[in-house]
Amino acid sequence: MSEVNLQDWVGRQQRVTDFISLAHAKKTAYSVNAPLPTDGGALPHLWHWAYFIEAAPLNELGGDGHPARGGFLPPADNRNRMWAGGRLSFERHLVIGKEATCITTIKAVVEKEGRTGKLLFVTLEHRYEQDGELCLTEEQDIVYREPTPPKLVGEIPAPNAEWSQEVEPTPVMLFRYSAVTFNGHRIHYDYPYVSGVEGYPGLVVHGPLIATKVLQSFSEANPQKEITYFAFRGVRPLIGSNVFKVEGAFGEEGTADLWAQQDGTIAQKAEIKFK
Repeated sequence: MSEVNLQDWVGRQQRVTDFISLAHAKKTAYSVNAPLPTDGGALPHLWHWAYFIEAAPLNELGGDGHPARGGFLPPADNRNRMWAGGRLSFERHLVIGKEATCITTIKAVVEKEGRTGKLLFVTLEHRYEQDGELCLTEEQDIVYREPTPPKLVGEIPAPNAEWSQEVEPTPVMLFRYSAVTFNGHRIHYDYPYVSGVEGYPGLVVHGPLIATKVLQSFSEANPQKEITYFAFRGVRPLIGSNVFKVEGAFGEEGTADLWAQQDGTIAQKAEIKFK
């Protein structure tokens, strides 16, 4: 059998059209503890992660609950999959009550050697369009790592915050977010699996959920600011049922640094631009 060339996946593209329903937006609001949206209103930033999902049947899932590798995304042996971070540029909000389309392109596939073993990085570009206009562009970083003990201890001290909110990621919250985003990854709801197979001491908080709460805290503290850019990167996992804080502080004009922290150390870093 010939060896797989991972670069063959670069440039692959898929297109998903979805209806931005009010009913699903309400379920998302209840999952992230946010105000209810309205029909014809703006879909809050990052809630698009609850739409445009290319679902796979049960018999095409891997042991971790994700779709098996080797389809649209490249094969990654038996490595654990993580959403490492991303960068988003907002042109306008998606509107609730209309169809929209996401065009996804695999931009890069790179193998690296990390402190914990081999890492496979896959970069996706998503372009979201509605009524023939571009609403947002997103680059998503996915990393596949060899099964190794997860890094749980924080090393980066959290800076002084100008606003701060506490979040309690209960098992119900994690289950609901998995449900509205149709995320089958078992680390978020299956304690025997996450502790016995992937080595975490408890359910893992979704990286996108943390990012959503981080951005939500900025919007609630600064409702007059219009966000144009958001970038985030996971630093270490957060374990469910343990309260964490989403915080931030203004930087240079039109920018702010955001973060999620627990016990004084950072778990996710982010930056935004606004006007």
